[in-house]
Amino acid sequence: MHGQAGASNSGLASSQPSRLLRSLAMATALVASALAGAWIQSYAHTPAHAADAFQAQAMDARLVRDSAHMRDTLALLAGKVGELQARLITMTALSRRIAKQADIAYTDPEINAGIDTAAPPMDDIAGARPQPDSGVSLGLALDRLQQRMTEQGERLALLDLAFTRRAGIEARLPDLTPVDYTRLSSPFGWRVNPVTHRRSLHEGMDLVAPRGAAIYAASGGVVTKAGREAGYGNMVEIDHGNGLVTRYAHASALDVKVGDLVEKGQVIAQVGTSGRSTGPHLHFEVRMAGTPLDPRLFLAKPGVSGHLVAAAATHAGAGATEVR
Repeated sequence: MHGQAGASNSGLASSQPSRLLRSLAMATALVASALAGAWIQSYAHTPAHAADAFQAQAMDARLVRDSAHMRDTLALLAGKVGELQARLITMTALSRRIAKQADIAYTDPEINAGIDTAAPPMDDIAGARPQPDSGVSLGLALDRLQQRMTEQGERLALLDLAFTRRAGIEARLPDLTPVDYTRLSSPFGWRVNPVTHRRSLHEGMDLVAPRGAAIYAASGGVVTKAGREAGYGNMVEIDHGNGLVTRYAHASALDVKVGDLVEKGQVIAQVGTSGRSTGPHLHFEVRMAGTPLDPRLFLAKPGVSGHLVAAAATHAGAGATEVR
């Protein structure tokens, strides 16, 4: 009995250390876990980590605001691009209408070619309006718009050059009546010459005026002749450039000399009856590249354009004689 109790106490004693070790291990694990959790919780609440979290939140908020602002800006720019596209289309159409109204196509074919041929359809721009959220498409639209505006600027510069050129030509046209008297005794064209009594081409127009009346330059230019010429008597010839020349014949006195630069309306001579003439008058001629033109083309229509001059020169009669 005593032996059984001793054996039982011995087994109990031997099992207690193992249970104690297990309990100690479990307690150690629990303490370690508690310490780890406390350490993690303590780290999570340190000021540095809190600052990082706040900065991250602030950055996210800033990105959201910047993204919204960028979308608004793209939408605004897309609208502006659309407005510029519409204005460019209007400018292109306007330049075409101006060119046609000014008859640029007839007198300046190279200018018209620049206006009509280089302008591609605008449908590719107008029909492809950039989306507000597409920066790439907006950039492409701006590139195309810049190219079109450059081309349109070049066409407008050519159109301006054509107008400047035409203004220069018209400024030299002899559209001022060379005397203060408008009685026409003999127009331009075929007639029976009052001196020779033969049918011949009258290469100018005769304006009756009293002897000594002032003769004015019909337009500005350079005096190329100033003296006595067969048939013309005392005559002044003025070169207005581009092959355009005027002559003033039968003068009683000349007030200019060869080489003088004269202005429109300047007194160049005085009416007389020198040369082959039956009475005091001014014989006034206009010539283009040597071909006589009817002066009334200029005097009756001061704004006559260059193509009218060219057409008149082409259809003017030939067969000039010495008798004026």
